[in-house]
Amino acid sequence: MNFSSTHAEDYFISKDFMIEPVKNTGVFEPYRWLEEFGKNLTRNIIEAKIVHTTRGLTLPIKRFSTSQNKQTVEFAGLRGYSDKSNLISELLKELWIEIQNEVITRVDVAIDFKSKIPAKVIKELGKNRISFKYLNTTYSKTAKEKKTNPHLDIKIYDKALHANLDYTLERLEFCFKGAYFRGMCTVKELDKFYIKMQKTIKRMCGLDVEIIPFKICL
Repeated sequence: MNFSSTHAEDYFISKDFMIEPVKNTGVFEPYRWLEEFGKNLTRNIIEAKIVHTTRGLTLPIKRFSTSQNKQTVEFAGLRGYSDKSNLISELLKELWIEIQNEVITRVDVAIDFKSKIPAKVIKELGKNRISFKYLNTTYSKTAKEKKTNPHLDIKIYDKALHANLDYTLERLEFCFKGAYFRGMCTVKELDKFYIKMQKTIKRMCGLDVEIIPFKICL
């Protein structure tokens, strides 16, 4: 889950946090971003900082060229297969009340299979979308879709490889972005979109899923 705020750093001003600038005026250390998050800094990120917690957790804070007055905080791997997921959940629980009025910019819904993703699911996705593979991820896009989609990304990858698991686990992931939420969904309003997201997943791949609200998970 990602949210944006004009004062995101204010949530991490205490003795429990340390903010490390990575890309800012007079600072450019992209290797640190790659080291911490396994990703390169893209050109549209005009400011990047790393939040370090006393529990050993790191979170990215980004400022994009398209919304320069806001910072985006990313809670990646909220429901994962490592101790890091527990730490992220604990931190989000601590911040939950404070961030109720912040705007949601992305929610990823992951559907994991302890074997191969069923052929009927792949077939259903292929009815209206085209698949292509880049590195270790297969993306499912519409014929008219360009490189980026502000509404929805659908991708398939080997989660066991990503998480270094000793068993088979394939992931079908739906990344619902800001435009999907009409750019005005706050954290406290997120519940209203769960049914819509479930219907989108059903329409795209034929799967019936239930998205458990964050506040219940927390």
